[in-house]
Amino acid sequence: MNVNQIGLGVLRQPTIVYFGPGQRALIPQVVSAVGSRVLLCTDERMATTDVFGEITAALSDEGLTVSVYAKVEPDLPRENLVTLMSALGDREQDVVVGLGGGSCLDFAKVAALLLARGGDVRDLYGENLIAGPGLPVVTVPTTGGTGAEATCISVVYDAEKEMKLGVASAYLEPYAAVIDPELTLTCPPTLTAATGADALSHLVESFTARAKNPTTEQIRRHLYVGKNVLADLYARNGLTLLGTSLEKVAASPDDLPARADTMLGAFCAGMAICTAGTAAAHAIQSPMGAITHTPHGLGVGALLPYVMRYNLPTRQAEMAEIGRLLGAPAQSDDPLAQARAGILRVEEILAALGVPLNLRDLGLEPSMFEFVAAQSVLATRLLANNPRELTHDAVLQILRRGYDDDRSWTEF
Repeated sequence: MNVNQIGLGVLRQPTIVYFGPGQRALIPQVVSAVGSRVLLCTDERMATTDVFGEITAALSDEGLTVSVYAKVEPDLPRENLVTLMSALGDREQDVVVGLGGGSCLDFAKVAALLLARGGDVRDLYGENLIAGPGLPVVTVPTTGGTGAEATCISVVYDAEKEMKLGVASAYLEPYAAVIDPELTLTCPPTLTAATGADALSHLVESFTARAKNPTTEQIRRHLYVGKNVLADLYARNGLTLLGTSLEKVAASPDDLPARADTMLGAFCAGMAICTAGTAAAHAIQSPMGAITHTPHGLGVGALLPYVMRYNLPTRQAEMAEIGRLLGAPAQSDDPLAQARAGILRVEEILAALGVPLNLRDLGLEPSMFEFVAAQSVLATRLLANNPRELTHDAVLQILRRGYDDDRSWTEF
């Protein structure tokens, strides 16, 4: 039946979360509670901003010794971590702060492990391969979308393997998250669109995830335990928030209340996927993004309408509820019509953000289909979360429909 028959609820979360405009002022207080030597991780653009200077000065004023690594790149190349360990591996740190988008936060989480335990990130690719905790991590997101401030997974691009790989462990859970919507006010429109689409896809995929009804031993061994009642609480709240905020942010980027709702919705999405997981859209996007060199959020956003259509036969009630949570008007009492309205409402929000609704606009070509499909089905950790089995042929169908902009209701 693919339902949560045991009434399971599983939640992983930071120990402390501060949310709201201006809350970045609490960063020194949060950091000093767990150490005196702090590594501040960010990217080159963020390191040039007044906000970064203010945060660095505030940490120093608190009496903390501050080291900075400001070379985190998009999609987090493994080389960034190798460079960090070469530069700072012999300098003791007490706490790591990640300031920036998803790559900066993912970097901070892995860096905290490597600085505490040594080794190479390649030894950590996979699920629960970490022997123990790293340094405490404080996450400070500057985009509203990835949810990395709340998750216990980091994604690393390994150039030699030519693919993105996940480091997944409960030991990656941040100690604290400081979420200040004011930090997103200068987020460029394209990045706002990509991260907003990412958050929306997280909420849809966690809420429609497979219900696994795991045993106690399976819960102990695995991070993603399937659709569950606690993840659903966050997913529902996040969908309600994004159902109004994303379109407002797209129309008025300086709308702070809308930015705040988007950031809170993204946090809710991170909380939901931390135990329910992401699924087919993320599995397909990874190789598609690698071959087309397109942003992750735009890729999962473009795939989402087609993946939802593929999963519709197994998740009709959830997709109908998604529509209601996102504010879709009630078209009919018919459950199928309501579910379709939910998918159309997702498309409407994606279009308002400027996310392409076909894969051709992302540079995907038919000659790439076989490679993408072959790589997608290797992402077994993600595919195990999809409510409908995803085969090689099914991925090819999704890619063909996405390329042709075929959003008809013909069943896969």
